Amino acid sequence: MYVCRPARHDDYETISTFPQTEEELFFMFPSAAYPLAAAKLEENASKRWCPTVVTEDNGDVAGFANFYGYEEGKHCHLGNVIVAPQHRGKGAASFLIAAMIEKARTELNVPRLLLVCHHTNPRALLFYDKLGFTPCAGIKKMKNSRDEIIVGIQMEMKL
Repeated sequence: MYVCRPARHDDYETISTFPQTEEELFFMFPSAAYPLAAAKLEENASKRWCPTVVTEDNGDVAGFANFYGYEEGKHCHLGNVIVAPQHRGKGAASFLIAAMIEKARTELNVPRLLLVCHHTNPRALLFYDKLGFTPCAGIKKMKNSRDEIIVGIQMEMKL
């Protein structure tokens, strides 16, 4: 039902429509302004590793993710994770994260995959926990777009 491939220039316009609220965009890309500009996302992705989309068999983009903070032989961080609203709860996220785990393991050859999940996103926290990510290395104090303090919880998966 789903396949993964590297993100292409023409994908970013579609991906930029996935965040439905300012809060969703913050979860995906904390430094971006809502609504998300495709050019801003593409520029950000160009500075990261393995920008990847998950698509339906027909080629429609269903989700996106990439890596940042790559340290050879140590770890990388999963970032900019977003799934199209019509694909949420249908397996696209699980397929995408499984592909990203495999890329971290085989392409980047790191023993740990890290991510930061915000405490105000319990659905994602439970999702990552279900996949085998565990909290590690404490918490990160952050401010959201409304200048409210929130907590970023660092999680890891040993590969």
